[in-house]
Parts: sequence; C-alpha cells; structure tokens
Amino acid sequence: MSITYLEAIREAQAKALRDDPRVFIYGQDVGAFGGAFKATKGLAKEFPGRVLDSPIAEDAMAGLAIGAALEGMRPILEMQFADFSTVAFNQIVNQAATMFWRTNISCPITVRLPCGGTAGSGPFHSQTMEAIYAHYPGLVVLTPATVEDAYSMLLEAVAIDDPVIFCEHKFLYYHLKADALPTEALPVGKARIARVGRDLTLVTYSAMVHESLAAADELRSEGWEVEVVDLRSVKPLDTDTVIASVARTGRLLCVGEAWPWGGVTAEVITRVVCEGYDLLDAPPQRLNAKDTPVPYHPNLWSAHRPTATSIAAAARKVLQR
Repeated sequence: MSITYLEAIREAQAKALRDDPRVFIYGQDVGAFGGAFKATKGLAKEFPGRVLDSPIAEDAMAGLAIGAALEGMRPILEMQFADFSTVAFNQIVNQAATMFWRTNISCPITVRLPCGGTAGSGPFHSQTMEAIYAHYPGLVVLTPATVEDAYSMLLEAVAIDDPVIFCEHKFLYYHLKADALPTEALPVGKARIARVGRDLTLVTYSAMVHESLAAADELRSEGWEVEVVDLRSVKPLDTDTVIASVARTGRLLCVGEAWPWGGVTAEVITRVVCEGYDLLDAPPQRLNAKDTPVPYHPNLWSAHRPTATSIAAAARKVLQR
C-alpha cells in the first residue's frame, strides 16, 4: 500500500488533531467538503468542531488564527491557493511575524499554502511565494519535496512556537507516492543530499527536486555526476550543507520554480560567493521560471518553468566552464 504527498498532509493533520487538543483547522471549504484539494477530507467528521469553514476573507482568516494562537491554540490555516495569501499579507508579516518580538508572546500558527504551477492553472493559481515570506524575520518557511517531508515537516510546523509558512506543491499532490509514512526525519533547517555527485552541486527545493534528479540522470549518461541538494526549508536555510557540497564539486547551479528576481536561488548564490568564493572553479549560475506571469496554456507553462531538459542544459554550461 502506498501513500501520496496529499495523503501524507492529511494524515499529519489528523495526527496533530489527535495528539494535541489545542490544534484546529480553519479555511475555506475545509469542513464537510474536505478542502479544495481534499487535504482535510473526513477530518471534520472525525474531529467535530475542530475543522472549521471560514468566509472567503483571507485577511480575516489570518486574524482569527493569530488571535487564537495568542490565546494558546495552535491553528492550521489553509489557504485555497498560495496566491490568495497576499490578501492576508498584512496579518502574516506585520502581526504574526513580529508578535514575539513586540510582546514576548508566541504566535504558533501554521499557514498551509498550496503552491506552484500545474497545467492550465494560469497566473492566479500557480505562484510560489516562499521568497516573499522568507524576506520577513519571524517567519519559518518550509518547502517539502517528498511524501516523507510533507508528513514530518507539517507535524514539526505545528509544534514550532513561531508562525510557519508551509509551502506544499500542488503538482506533487498525486504525482508522488511512498511506501509508508516516516518514523523519523531530518529537523527543520537541515538540507538533504538527494543525490551524491562530484562534478556539480545542484541546489533546489520543492517540485524542482524531482526535475533536478531527472536532469542528473540525463547528465550521468554523459559521464557527469551531479550532486543534488534539497533545501527542504528556505528559512532557516542550511548554508553549511550547501557550502560543504560546493567544496566537493567546485561548481554550483541553483534551480527554483519561482521568478528569478530576489529569489531563493539568488540568496543561495550570494551566501556561497560571500562565504565560499575560493571553493568555486566556475561562476555560479541559477535557473528560474521566466520573469513573466505564469501562462495558462499547458505548452507555454511547460516552457515557462524549469524542466529536466532545461536544467540539464544549464548544468552543461556550468560544467563546461
């Protein structure tokens, strides 16, 4: 029996509700309907009064969750799409993120953001928001790329006393499967070596981990061994693991699905150049989505985001420098 990425998220929420009476889920259609993507399917029946439907008002949703957290609860807030979280931006970055600094009172909310593109989703349902939220002190930003991390990192998010932005990729919901849920996991803030290599370090996260692994397979047939680093979380960012990998390979390519300007890939390269410049044998490079709104047409969408083919092509340029 296998479990999908989406089912792992549902099971993590069920365990959190079961283990801690302070936990509740709040969001649009999360109750009887089970959520837009069915991430809360069946939970309202299993946990009466603790899986609550909200109005279509993200600002109010976040405000309620923050207030509940200040009173000792641990809300899990589901945004139907990451894109819509911008409506709650003021509450998240000006209230939740600064709360402990201003008041010495913790604000343990977990904001689930179904993020990233799928064919036909277009510009309003495809954004990846991790770099925006990582910009603000006080927020923890997680980007699980595996079924195991989707489960374990969501449970850890609920336990963390700081507000957490949990970026779950919609494309992975049904595309990823695992044999079982994990019994142990790396802690938040620790990157994972997804593939060992000697010629190039490829740093990535979320759905791009799988495109990068496919690119590494393609390059292996040409004699190159690419090391793939899955960041897992972008705030905190595990700079030590990245620099240790660059020390082994001498070359760096960073890949992200988000837009390039001011993104996670830019942050990773900056840290490596500032702290490990002498380790580099070639200029570090990055590959992101095109700097345009996400297109609707599936063919245009495929050309807009990095793919295994485009990642392999970018890697060849770094390897040949």
